[in-house]
Amino acid sequence: MTPFDQNPKDPLHGITLKDILERLVKRHGWEEMGRRVQIRCFMHDPSIKSSLAFLRKTPWARQKVEAWFLRELLTYRPGKE
Repeated sequence: MTPFDQNPKDPLHGITLKDILERLVKRHGWEEMGRRVQIRCFMHDPSIKSSLAFLRKTPWARQKVEAWFLRELLTYRPGKE
């Protein structure tokens, strides 16, 4: 069951920003992250810690990352990778 199934009004309910970053980095890597969301903390000496600090204080960047994650979450089909 996805978080969207548990709380349809907030599909990110129960998913931390750290979880989102870790999943995206594991799936796509920092290089792809920097290509899709062009922010310095993804492109130059990237780390989860620096990315969390930046995204927590930069709403537009956080919205882009969360939207990307949601698109993948809602379209993901196990075994179709």
